[in-house]
Amino acid sequence: MSTDLAVNPRGIAVTANAAKRIVSVMASEAPGAMLRVSVAGGGCSGFQYIFDIDQEKAPDDLMIERDGAKVLIDETSLDLLEGCTIDFVDDLIGQSFRITNPNATSSCGCGTSFGI
Repeated sequence: MSTDLAVNPRGIAVTANAAKRIVSVMASEAPGAMLRVSVAGGGCSGFQYIFDIDQEKAPDDLMIERDGAKVLIDETSLDLLEGCTIDFVDDLIGQSFRITNPNATSSCGCGTSFGI
């Protein structure tokens, strides 16, 4: 596996670009703020990725730490996110967090929803 990924036992990776952006965003939040990534029903493909800022880790959360960034994932979302890579991209259509999910059989054009 590439050395620029921080990987946990569930195979969820956070790239260096994502970690850098998370640290930048959290700098304007209250101390201890973390990025929460979750999956909810909806979106154009059946499920959608949700990005929130949270102050507390729940007992069943998985916490991924990379280069000062902390990402929380709730237990319910873990199965749908297992093996994914969380990245941050800056391209012609804008800046955004992007999730590459090997569990997804389809996704929408904007990359914020997926089907399994």
